[in-house]
Amino acid sequence: MVRLYLCNDTQMRFPLGPYVAFAAFGVFWGTWGAMLPALRDAAGLTDAQLGVALLCVGVGALPAMLLTGRAVDRFGVRVTGLLLVLLSGSGMLIAWHGRDFMTVAVGMLLVGATSGAADVAANALAALGEARSRRRVITLAHGVFSSCVVVGSLGSGALRAAAADVVLVFAVAAVVMVTAGLSILLLGEGPAGGRAARLPSKGRGASGAWPFVVVGLVGALGFATENAHQSWGAVFLEDELAVTGGLAALAPATFAVFSAVTRFAVGASTRIPASLLLSGGAVTAAVGTVLLAVAPSVSVALVALAVAAVGSSVLFPTLFSRSLRDVPDASRGRATSMIGTTAYLGFVMGPAYVGLLAGAVGLRGAMTGVAVLAVAFAALAPSTTRVVRPTRGPTRRDDLSR
Repeated sequence: MVRLYLCNDTQMRFPLGPYVAFAAFGVFWGTWGAMLPALRDAAGLTDAQLGVALLCVGVGALPAMLLTGRAVDRFGVRVTGLLLVLLSGSGMLIAWHGRDFMTVAVGMLLVGATSGAADVAANALAALGEARSRRRVITLAHGVFSSCVVVGSLGSGALRAAAADVVLVFAVAAVVMVTAGLSILLLGEGPAGGRAARLPSKGRGASGAWPFVVVGLVGALGFATENAHQSWGAVFLEDELAVTGGLAALAPATFAVFSAVTRFAVGASTRIPASLLLSGGAVTAAVGTVLLAVAPSVSVALVALAVAAVGSSVLFPTLFSRSLRDVPDASRGRATSMIGTTAYLGFVMGPAYVGLLAGAVGLRGAMTGVAVLAVAFAALAPSTTRVVRPTRGPTRRDDLSR
């Protein structure tokens, strides 16, 4: 594990590496979201061209995510630091050279590849930290990410208001990311050593990576639910409740803030059963989504988004944690890669799913469709993680309640 610790009187080591990684990752994506309009204007793109270019992020991410797991298993979780440095460089490159559709599209391919790789490595780092500390490191790390998305977004907005150009804003983000990346790279742990263990499995016909792909497919439902709200909340306020663009920005901000608070609260306790978080979180997300679908006012819509955030924010981190808790160190990278790559499909497809449904039944009807995804997650998630066979005995009940 990354050799940065806080020690208390009980001498329990609390790893900082995952939080450093997710903080840098959140700063990047907060900066990215805030600066997309400026990137579009600098390159002279239409909204349609920007939409097509953004698809390149997913195209670049998926193969990189699939391959990163083996690199983590071979070289250790410290590669997370190198990947964060490369991600910051990709952001600088697109800010500096993105001056037409082709250069922006190529830049987004690079952003997608480095971001996808950093995502897998950071989650593997968090999973290792959780295995060592027996605390909900994954959930807490995702809370740090949500918080730093807000910080990155607001910080970028402040710099833009002070007349900073796109390159300078990304340069500031790059300083933060390089500092974080180098600390992980230099202080991090290398490979576990020995031959890589086989990926665990359970059941006849289930072998190798397939159980983790199944978990990833269920995780995709959670990701789709979460990103549907994050991507379409502002549009919902503008189109359905006729608010101005400035007020509409409260939608993603509300969702991000409540996601972060919930992840910190859940991560601070190991006594909440994972099965309760999976089922209860999904049901809460469904209730919030239905409330949003029928919201008659902005205040009700923001409350609905807060409820949906509380529920959906714990879905993937809990599923991911429960699935990886018994995976050997030497194969954790590949297991993380399989789950993360498959689940990422939901992150990419969630906003598209809402758009297609909205075209057929309107945006309010589409939100009902998002609630269906949350209900499906509630039905499938508690049993899905059992496809991964335990490789060691149960932990203490007060350590990551099973």
